[in-house]
Amino acid sequence: MQKRILSAALLMVLSGCAVAQKKVSQPTATPAEQRLQALQIRQQLEQQSLAGNLELRNIGPTVMSGRISDLEVSPKDPTVFYAAYASGGLWKTTNNGQSFEPLFDEQAVMTIGDIAIDWNNKETIWIGTGESNSSRSSYSGVGVYKSTDGGKTWQHMGLGDTQHIGKIIVHPTDPNTVWVAAVGHLYSSNKERGIYKTTDGGKTWKKTLYVDDNTGAIDLQVDPQNPNNVFAALWHRERRAWNFVEGGKSSGIHKSTDGGNTWTDISTASSGFPDNENVGRIGLSLFPGNPNIMYALVDNYDRRPVEQQEDKPEMLDNDLFTGMTAEEFLKLDDKSLNDFLDQNRFPKEYTAKSIKAKVKSGELKPAALYNYLTDPTAERYATEVKGAEVYRTDDGGKTWKKTHDSYINDMYSSYGYYFGVIRVSPLNPDKIYILGVPLLTSDNGGKTFRNIEGDNVHSDHQALWVSPDKLGYLINGNDGGINITYDDGKTWFYANNPPVAQFYSIAVDMAKPYNVYGGLQDNGTWVGPSNYKYSLDWTSRGKYPYERIGGGDGMMVQVDWRDNNTVYYGSQYGNYTRLNKQTGERTFIKPTHKLGETPLRFNWESPIHLSRHNQDILYFGSNKFHRSMKRGEDMETLSGDLTNGGRKGDVGYGTLTSIDESPLRFGLLYSGSDDGVIQTSKDGGYTWTRISDKLPQHLWVSTVVASAHKQDRVYTSLNGYRYDDFTPYLYVSEDNGKKWTRIGDNLPAEAINVVKEDPKNPNLLYVGTDHGLYFSLDRGKTFMAMSNGMPAVAVHDLTVHPRENDLVVATHGRSIFVTNVAHLQSLTPELMNQPLHLFAVNQLTHSSSWGEKRYTWGEVTKPELTIPFYSSAAGNSTIRIKTEKGEVLKELQDQSERGLNYVSYDLSVDAAKANAYEAELNSKKKEGEEAAKVKTAQDGVMYLQPGKYTVEVTTAGGTTETQELTIKAPERRTRS
Repeated sequence: MQKRILSAALLMVLSGCAVAQKKVSQPTATPAEQRLQALQIRQQLEQQSLAGNLELRNIGPTVMSGRISDLEVSPKDPTVFYAAYASGGLWKTTNNGQSFEPLFDEQAVMTIGDIAIDWNNKETIWIGTGESNSSRSSYSGVGVYKSTDGGKTWQHMGLGDTQHIGKIIVHPTDPNTVWVAAVGHLYSSNKERGIYKTTDGGKTWKKTLYVDDNTGAIDLQVDPQNPNNVFAALWHRERRAWNFVEGGKSSGIHKSTDGGNTWTDISTASSGFPDNENVGRIGLSLFPGNPNIMYALVDNYDRRPVEQQEDKPEMLDNDLFTGMTAEEFLKLDDKSLNDFLDQNRFPKEYTAKSIKAKVKSGELKPAALYNYLTDPTAERYATEVKGAEVYRTDDGGKTWKKTHDSYINDMYSSYGYYFGVIRVSPLNPDKIYILGVPLLTSDNGGKTFRNIEGDNVHSDHQALWVSPDKLGYLINGNDGGINITYDDGKTWFYANNPPVAQFYSIAVDMAKPYNVYGGLQDNGTWVGPSNYKYSLDWTSRGKYPYERIGGGDGMMVQVDWRDNNTVYYGSQYGNYTRLNKQTGERTFIKPTHKLGETPLRFNWESPIHLSRHNQDILYFGSNKFHRSMKRGEDMETLSGDLTNGGRKGDVGYGTLTSIDESPLRFGLLYSGSDDGVIQTSKDGGYTWTRISDKLPQHLWVSTVVASAHKQDRVYTSLNGYRYDDFTPYLYVSEDNGKKWTRIGDNLPAEAINVVKEDPKNPNLLYVGTDHGLYFSLDRGKTFMAMSNGMPAVAVHDLTVHPRENDLVVATHGRSIFVTNVAHLQSLTPELMNQPLHLFAVNQLTHSSSWGEKRYTWGEVTKPELTIPFYSSAAGNSTIRIKTEKGEVLKELQDQSERGLNYVSYDLSVDAAKANAYEAELNSKKKEGEEAAKVKTAQDGVMYLQPGKYTVEVTTAGGTTETQELTIKAPERRTRS
C-alpha cells in the first residue's frame, strides 16, 4: 500500500548537530590585547568629550529584569549575596535583595560568566567575564578580574582571550589557588580554552586541561573535603551565524586527583556516561557530605527514535508530493488534501479544488506543496532531541547511571546550550534541582521530577543557591531576575530592584509627556513614561508606571504618531502584532509566501518600519521586502531575495535586519541583511539595487540609516560579533551607496549595534556599541564618549525625540537612559569657535514653599536652576546672579571643562546682600503696596523673589556672556 503520512513536513527543529559546513573565509577574531586597549581608548574619549557633563538618567524599568548568570551567597548571612548579570554587571545586596549596589560598571566589559567570592579572605571577588550560555546575545569577556576592596577597584588578572568563562572556584583554604573553566570563543576556534589554574593569586596561570580549539570547559566542582579532587565538564561547541553544532565526542567529564594538574576522562562509554558526537553542555553538582556522589546534567543531542504511527491511508505526507505526477495528484481525495492544508496552516485561499485546478492547467506542480513547507537552507529532522538527562555517580566518577527512565520533556527542547545548571542539596543527596525552561526538583535522586515555579517566577533558569542550613531555602536567578523561596518553591518573592533589563529596540510616541516603548530579551514588549523616576510608591498605588503589552522576546516597535494609540510590536522570527492601546484589539501581522515558493526566512529580530510620509504604510523585512498600505493588513511582497540567499544550517540566516526610508523622499528605501547585503529602492520597493559590494563582506548589517538632511546621504554600521570580530565598521555614502567612506576611525574596538543621525544637527551622529555610547560633531570624522550616568553597557538601539530633543538609549543590560541633547545639537562649528556661549536659562515660578518643610517629618523643598554654557577651554568660571540694576546677589565658582557645562544654582541670596536686595525691591514699590521683606526661610536660606535677573558667566580668559533669568510670581486665586 502506498505510504500516505503522518501530517506535515518532517519535524523542522532549529537545533541539533548540522551537516558539515564548507570552510569559508571569515574576519579574524579581535585579539584580547586590542580589546583591552579599547578600554583605554574609551577612557580617552570620555576625558576628551565635550559632553562629559551631559548626564544620562535611567528611566527603568526595574520590575522586569535581565538574565542572571550567577549568584554567590554569604555562608554566614544569606541576606548578603552577589548577583552577576549576563550583560548588566555585578551587584551586591546586604538586605536580602531589597536593594542592590553595582560594583563592576567601568571595566573593559560588563558581561559575566561566573563569579567566586573568597568569604574567608575579606570577601575577595573573582569575576570570570564573558557569559557562558552561548546565546545570540552572549557577550564576550576579556578574562578574569579580581577585587580585594569590595569592588571599589579592580585588577585584570589575565586570560584575556578566553572570552567566555563557565566557572571560577577559589581553593577552600588557599586564597592564592584558583581554578577557571574557560569555554573559549563563541563564534571562532581558539586555543585559549579549557582548565586554567593559578597558585599565586592570578599573577600567572597554567593551562592544565585542553582538548582542541572547539572544546572548552563549562563547569567545575572541587571536593571540599579534599581539594585535590577536581572535576571538570568539557563542552564541544561550534557556533556560526547560520549554524550551531551544540555537542561533540570531546564533550565529557574529567577528574583530577592532584589539584587540577593532571586529568583523566571519567565519562567513557564503559563508565555508563554518554560518549558520542551528540554530547552537549554538561552541568555538575557534588554532594559535599559525600564527595563520591555527584550529579551531571547532560544536554543529549541524540535523536529520539521515530514513534510507530498507525498507517492511515487518508493522511498525506509532505514528502510524497516531491515525486508525484499531476495525474496522481488529481486522483487524491479532496478531504485528505484539505486536511493536509489545514494541518500545515496553508492560507485559506488554497483549497483542494483551487490547487487541483492549477495543477491541471500546468500552472503548478505537486512539488509546490513540498516546496511551500520546506526551507532548503534549514536542517530537517524526523524527531526531536533527547534533551536534558541526569546522571549520577556514587563512586567518584568510576561509574555513572541515568537516574530516570522517561524523557524530561519541555525542559530543554533543542536549546540546552542556554542552560546547564544542576544543584544537589547539601542536606540531602537525593534532593536535586535542575534548571532549564522550568525549574524542576526531585526528592528521589532524579527518578521523578516536579515543577516548583510560582506564578511570579520567570522561566529560563540560570543560577540557583541551595541553603546548606535550611531545607527549601532557595535563591533563584533566571531571565527575569531573582526570586527567593523559603518553602521549596511553594511561594516566592521577587527581588528585582536594579534596572538591568536587556532591550533590543526602542521607540517613542508624541504624547505629552511622551512614552517610551521597547522590546526586551525574553521579556516581551514594554511601554512606560519618559519622565519615570525610580520609586517604590507604586506598590501602594497598585500600578507600576510601565506596562507589558506583548510577549515572547520583544523585538522592534513602531508607533503611529497621529494617534499615539496604534502600536506595532513583535516577537522573534517575524511574529508582529498591531495593537489598539485603548481597546486592546490586536491584529496579527506576518507576511506569507505563495504556493510555488519556498518559505520566507525571518531574522530573530525581523525589521519593520512605519512610513512617516503616510503612517498607514508599514514596511516589513523577511529575506524579502514586504509592504502594507493598510496598517499591516494585506501585506504585499515587492522584492525577490535581498540577501545572499541563506546558508544550510540550523540557525535562520540570509535575512533582513534593517529597513529605513528617507525622511526627505517617500519611497526611497534601504535594506540591510545579516549576511552583509545592503540594497536600495527608489520606487517604493518594486526594484532594488545592491550597493554593498565595495563594503566588507558577510558582516551583519546592524543599521542602515537614510539622512534627514541630504537625500542621497546614507549611513550604515556593520557588526562582526558573529565572527568574534569587534572592529567598529561604520560608513557613509553621499550618493545612495555608489561610493562608501569609512568613518569613526577613532572609535575603540567595540562592535557597533546602531548608528543614528540627529534630526536637527546634520553634523551630529550617535553610535551605540557593545560597550557604550558615542557621538560625533563632524559627521563621523571623530567621536567622543557620552557616559555620564551610564555604565559601559551594550547599547542596542537609540532614537532622538523630534519634539523634546531627548536622546533615548536602549541598553542590553541596564534598561533605558534618557538625556536632553538640545545643547549638544547647538554645537555647530560657529558656536564652538566662540570662547564662551551661555545658553538660555529656564523660567521659574516662585513658590512660598522654597526652604520649607511640607510637614514636620518631611524634606525641605529646594529649588534648583541649571545654568548651561559652552566653554572652548577648561578653567575656572565665575557665575554671578545680578539684579536688574547690577547688584550681585550670588557668586558661584565652577571648575569648568572644555565643552558643555552645567552649574546648579539653588536660587539663594548671600546674607550680606540682603539689605541692598531689599532696598532695590522696594525701590520699585508702587504707592499703597506693602514693602518687600527679604527673610530667611525655614532652612535658614534667603531665596530670590519674583522678578527679572541677569545670569552672568565669565571664563578664566575673561570672556563674559549674560542671559536673562525670570522668576514669575505664582498665580493667585481670585473670587469671582
